Amino acid sequence: MSMPAIEIQGVTKAFRHRERQSGAPLWRRAWKEKVALHELDLKVEPGGVTGILGPNGSGKSTLIRILGTLLTPDAGTAKVFGCDVVTDALQVRRHVNRVSVEAAFFKELSPWENMIYASRLYGNTSRGTRRRVVEILKMLGLPEDVIDQPMKELSRGQQQKVAIARSFLTAPSLLLMDEPTTGLDPRSKKEVQAVLERLRAEREITVLLCTHDMDEAAALCDRVLMLDGGRLLADASPDQLCAQHGAATLEDVFMHLSGKTLETEEVIL
Repeated sequence: MSMPAIEIQGVTKAFRHRERQSGAPLWRRAWKEKVALHELDLKVEPGGVTGILGPNGSGKSTLIRILGTLLTPDAGTAKVFGCDVVTDALQVRRHVNRVSVEAAFFKELSPWENMIYASRLYGNTSRGTRRRVVEILKMLGLPEDVIDQPMKELSRGQQQKVAIARSFLTAPSLLLMDEPTTGLDPRSKKEVQAVLERLRAEREITVLLCTHDMDEAAALCDRVLMLDGGRLLADASPDQLCAQHGAATLEDVFMHLSGKTLETEEVIL
């Protein structure tokens, strides 16, 4: 049997913040605790696209940050290809790359310059890097004439393509995608979704896609996990979930299970 790409057992994560009590002076605030994940158990086998669906505040981003070694769980264990995210963090980072809703770049530098910087940061100094970078960007549909333009002149969709391309430089086994199409215009969103479809078809890679776009999940994901309030509500393929709950869409499934829509505004965790 192959080793699971992700194996999580009893993971819990909470955040503390100060909140003013009713009637108390402005300077007097009590510490409150917000639980982002409640004893989560999860196993993801290598390959395919697994969607993590839920509204803002459901724990999606917290889960991604734990798997990316950016956060430490309060309890439980999380492993990526057998490496513990706490005790084997350096090994985990060799397997993982992350694309978020707000990818960070040096905006005055070009896609090429940003990617060569990332490549050298990971210790790749080979002479063929320029050729490989151009090949990756062209594969993702980025016009060749923008490769040397400043990032600030690129559209949001083009910037997200560069973020995905940058993740390829380290040949990740696990790609963590945290709301990669949120805030994009419809055309840019379709372009990035097309990149993900191509990834699924052409590369041996495991993708964990966090989104609150149910149509996107239905189109791209082989498996869907629904989170709400840090708890797992459902786990199956999109078609299976709809069939199990007699629903026409994943949105209907989520409303049936949680009693709320994905537009519910909560604090992002």
